[in-house]
Amino acid sequence: MRSQLFRAPEDFRSARCQAYTLLPFRFMRWNPDELLIVNEVGEYTFLENATFHQFVDGLLSNSAPAYSDLKSQHFLSDSDSTVPVELLALKYRTKKHFLNGFTRLHMFVVTLRCDHTCAYCQVSRVTEDKERFDMSSQTATRAVGLMFQSPAPEIKVEFQGGEPMLNFEMVRHIVNLCEARKEAADKQIEYVVTTNLSRLSDTQLDFLRAHNICVSTSLDGPEALHDLHRRRRGGESYRTTIANLRRVREALGHDRVAALMTTTEASLKYPKEIVDEYIGQGFDSIFLRSISPYGFATRSGLAAAYDSQRFLDFYKVALARILEVNCDGTDFVEVFAQILLRKMLTPFATGYVDLQSPAGAGISAVTYNYDGSVYASDESRMLAEMNDTSFRLGFVTDTYDELFGGETLRRIVDTSCAEALPGCSQCAFVPYCGADPVYHWATQGDLVGHRPTSGFCSKNMGIIRHLFDLLRGGDEFTRNLFLRWATM
Repeated sequence: MRSQLFRAPEDFRSARCQAYTLLPFRFMRWNPDELLIVNEVGEYTFLENATFHQFVDGLLSNSAPAYSDLKSQHFLSDSDSTVPVELLALKYRTKKHFLNGFTRLHMFVVTLRCDHTCAYCQVSRVTEDKERFDMSSQTATRAVGLMFQSPAPEIKVEFQGGEPMLNFEMVRHIVNLCEARKEAADKQIEYVVTTNLSRLSDTQLDFLRAHNICVSTSLDGPEALHDLHRRRRGGESYRTTIANLRRVREALGHDRVAALMTTTEASLKYPKEIVDEYIGQGFDSIFLRSISPYGFATRSGLAAAYDSQRFLDFYKVALARILEVNCDGTDFVEVFAQILLRKMLTPFATGYVDLQSPAGAGISAVTYNYDGSVYASDESRMLAEMNDTSFRLGFVTDTYDELFGGETLRRIVDTSCAEALPGCSQCAFVPYCGADPVYHWATQGDLVGHRPTSGFCSKNMGIIRHLFDLLRGGDEFTRNLFLRWATM
């Protein structure tokens, strides 16, 4: 006789159809009539309210129009086979491929000296005469030794400052050390030097060409805007930059030099003009970059001069101009959109450190400062210049295991897996976004941060949502262009 204290198991079974199993996904309300659902690897679809509720209740018929899409995109499995889950796991490993090989980007701050006094400088540079802020050959040699212990087979060496050309002998020293060791270590190494171009000599150009070194510089827009931002003694920062840009292209090749811009409050008025300046100077892309809360940018108040919404308004106008010039026949890419679209439209990982989970600080990039201190990222180094060494991994005199297996990096990783963070774990955009503990520590005093008031979060969510709107509501040309950007 059945006990009267307990009901039979079948009494608790729902009336839902048992024909399929739900696979992991997140969702968000898109508009009153639709929801966006996104799986663990970023594949997405939009469902009408009724279809969504049928789907999650297990009542969606296999003859429904949405059924085959949900199955092919790994939102449901309707067989006993483990293949769907194994395919999803394979895609997930592909998305997390940036973890393979560990730290790939190694940044060397060869000096803090600089001949510019940019108001938004994130570095807290010093004047040209203060050679005590140069990296020594001993420090550089130890840093290179640590770099070669990285398991990454392909390494990027990036020279930072200040203005690295003011300590070019150390750039030369590091490159020569790397070239002497790379074959025995079975490493492929690429080099890039970040420079304002103002002090570039023919001898330096010859060395850059001989070692196939790329150049990254700064261009903030038309002449008046650039000169307002990037001040140098004697003026004419813009004219000097453009003249030396031509020299670099002639010496190294047109595609061996790239440029970055920084958006200040003054920039917000000129989104179209900034885009047109880049096109006019022969660039095929632009990275529409917001200002970072470090160094002189914070002390001068520029980092707090505009909120995320004002930057988003600027971004949307600039992107519209970029779409317009592409439609007119000029191939031109917005790089941040390209990174996000690659995450949204392809199964592949990106190397962009700021949108990785766990965060790329330390595990994808590391910075060797001029004084021998080692930081988890360039932003960590910038924060240290503001007397906050929270993200210092140690010193070049430490062992590799002490630096990369120590408590500081473990804490960064523990607090930067977006899939497990409050405010991120249930967000439909988490496969496209990332976590930035350095930013949140700098702006909110907490490694995890408070997502509803995070500028990092609001900016990224705003741009991702705008890209989705353009993918859905834009014309066929825009959709095809975005797919081309994502697969370039």
